[in-house]
Amino acid sequence: MTMSHRHMLYDMPVSNNGARCRIIIYKKNIENEIKIESPMVLGGLKAPSYLALNPQGKMPLLVKNVNEESVALPESDTICRYLLEEYREQGPSFLPTNSKSNLISRLHDTYLGPLQGALYKAVPPFSMFGTREAAQREFSKQMQIIDDLIENDRNGPYLLGSEVSLADATLFPTMIFAQFMLPKFGVAEGEALPPKIQSWYQNVMKEDPVFGKVHEEVLSALQGWDSNGRWDSIRGAGVRDLEPQTIFDKIIAGDIPASIVHDDGDVLAFKDINPAAPAHLLVIPKHRNGLSKIRDASPEHIEILGKMMLVAGNLAKDTNLGFGDGARLVINDSKDGGQEVPHLHIHVLGGRQMLWPPG
Repeated sequence: MTMSHRHMLYDMPVSNNGARCRIIIYKKNIENEIKIESPMVLGGLKAPSYLALNPQGKMPLLVKNVNEESVALPESDTICRYLLEEYREQGPSFLPTNSKSNLISRLHDTYLGPLQGALYKAVPPFSMFGTREAAQREFSKQMQIIDDLIENDRNGPYLLGSEVSLADATLFPTMIFAQFMLPKFGVAEGEALPPKIQSWYQNVMKEDPVFGKVHEEVLSALQGWDSNGRWDSIRGAGVRDLEPQTIFDKIIAGDIPASIVHDDGDVLAFKDINPAAPAHLLVIPKHRNGLSKIRDASPEHIEILGKMMLVAGNLAKDTNLGFGDGARLVINDSKDGGQEVPHLHIHVLGGRQMLWPPG
């Protein structure tokens, strides 16, 4: 590092959190003050030398005053607010005390950002959600909540009108993620972003060269991920359930009648039409999502498998359904296991003494 650089920002182009810092650096024209380096110069995010600076092992990370007594400053919002104060006389202010800007930034960091892993990480959990579908639904819901805060007539390219704010820097990089990634999961290209966010996103990228520059930085990195097969093995994107529908799908749709004893939106249970015991239920996932058989299970299915077992256990206690002191839960798998319907299901049998070994 040359002596002219006061600070070091450890960041990479693919980081949407780091990109908000870069927007501020570029807009304030303080690149001569802050050198941007990849964490790989220290061995990567999990290297001891990096963890000594940021025990969370995440980026971005700003090391202040590298030529003096340095201070490590992690977390993008904290870094941004430091830069806005330290360089308040240079470039736009980014409206650091504007309540709407701060609200949008806060909503992003609290409710939207933590869910973004559902767009590109291999397996759950994604924040508090155990399934990718639920996390992506919540991600879209949180985008809409922010969209509702945006005025239709803003008289400028930015979220608050003619002056750029911290909200613009915070939200824009994550919308690059959403615009690029959601269509991989079947969302129409023109519907990935809510309407007012979509209009703002396109306008600010076109009218502000810094936002255009950051867009190219992040997008180029995401395209690199794509060319390396990032989404090829992710269920819902590169991996989809293409197996034919079964009789269970028709029961779920209501096209075939069934004696349903449980329906919670995720799990359906109904009486077997050819019972092998006085009480004989079938418990199935309402959305097969690749679970044709138990051997198809992956970490993506942990939550639904747990829900199915919980439903089965609760139903097996219901004496009104014919169960007594216990039950047998059976999952048949493929041909050798005697599976007849390629849609995972648990047989819950009871009402009589079970024998061992089974047939």
